[in-house]
Amino acid sequence: MTDYREYLDFLYTALAPLNKKAIELSEDTALVADIGLSSLEVMEFIEKIEDHFDITIPLNILPDVNTVGELASKIQELNP
Repeated sequence: MTDYREYLDFLYTALAPLNKKAIELSEDTALVADIGLSSLEVMEFIEKIEDHFDITIPLNILPDVNTVGELASKIQELNP
């Protein structure tokens, strides 16, 4: 079982090329407001996560996921 820290580390690594503003990533970093991901980039990023962890992330949870930490928690819930 993967722990929360490993999910965060993966997200930080995967977000690095998308981090146009070169801000320091943390659990509280907002995916759209801070990093500036477009809707297309969000969908491509979600696909990358799904492929890496072999999970399906329901689109209806995305409006409730704003930060890197929230996304890591959701991935952990979906990947028991």
